[in-house]
Amino acid sequence: MIRLTKLNRSFFVLNCELIETVESTPDTVISTINGKKYVVLESVDEVIDKVLQYKGNIIKIKEIST
Repeated sequence: MIRLTKLNRSFFVLNCELIETVESTPDTVISTINGKKYVVLESVDEVIDKVLQYKGNIIKIKEIST
């Protein structure tokens, strides 16, 4: 799960496993595999960084537990 900011500056959490595409149009638009679209304040690079950090944390947790 990653925390993102809507255009009205409110926060929400998105299951990043559902992300299909992230585009800059110029707003950042996240499309999910279930057809939903989210417009966020974060840049495409920031969304990518959040996803990579989330996935890295999952790997660390798996390494610690084995």
